Amino acid sequence: MSMMHSRTDSAKPRISVIIPAHNEERYVARCISSIRKAADVYGGDVEIIVVCNRCTDATEAIAKANGAKVVHDETRCIASVRNAGIKAALGNIIVTIDCDNRMTEGTLAEIAELLTSGRYIGGGAPIRFERYSFPLWCNDLLCRISFGITGLYCGIFWAEKRTFDAVGGFVEKKAMEDAATAKRLRAYGKKQGKRYTTLRQNHLINSTRKYDDLGDWLYFRLMFQNFGAFVKAAFGNTADVDKLLDELFYDYNDTH
Repeated sequence: MSMMHSRTDSAKPRISVIIPAHNEERYVARCISSIRKAADVYGGDVEIIVVCNRCTDATEAIAKANGAKVVHDETRCIASVRNAGIKAALGNIIVTIDCDNRMTEGTLAEIAELLTSGRYIGGGAPIRFERYSFPLWCNDLLCRISFGITGLYCGIFWAEKRTFDAVGGFVEKKAMEDAATAKRLRAYGKKQGKRYTTLRQNHLINSTRKYDDLGDWLYFRLMFQNFGAFVKAAFGNTADVDKLLDELFYDYNDTH
């Protein structure tokens, strides 16, 4: 059974929070806890859906013990996993967050306020690491610059469910699905006379677990070491990049 916040204001839109999870037993309770705190601040109904993806650990049991609804999707595509959660959602507003991350306490309230204003089609959230070092500050700066230039805010995605249904959900591609989906939402919003935006009072608390395991210069090192693979991918040969993505994302929790 999905968690619905008690003593809710029925006048407020119901929110469904979608959490894709592949072997996330170390992080799922922490993520759900952050959503519960945000639900307390919001005061409306909040449904939490964990989408178990090829899980072989205790993720499902922990999610259920913490009041989340659990659905399954076995594909090796994060966008497809998120779409499975959206399909199962009962809320008027959809919010997505990765399982190792957390949201700040005012996140859901701010999202509802922005959407009910009628000015915005949806958006993302600023990303802040849960700890910092010089290379992580560099990563943070790159994120801020890229988001500021492109306007394709990611991190936490949010929009009305009817909007996700209208655009066909997340773009089902193995990589860069976040930017592609942001473009899709922005284009749809433009037709509706609404803007694609980002939260301003709240942010995503981004996990540093890969940096903790593999070093804070991880992504800079990978860009240098795999420059040839990225060049080949730009010309249509994605085999090497797909292998790298499997190691870093789709299979990472099997070995760490």
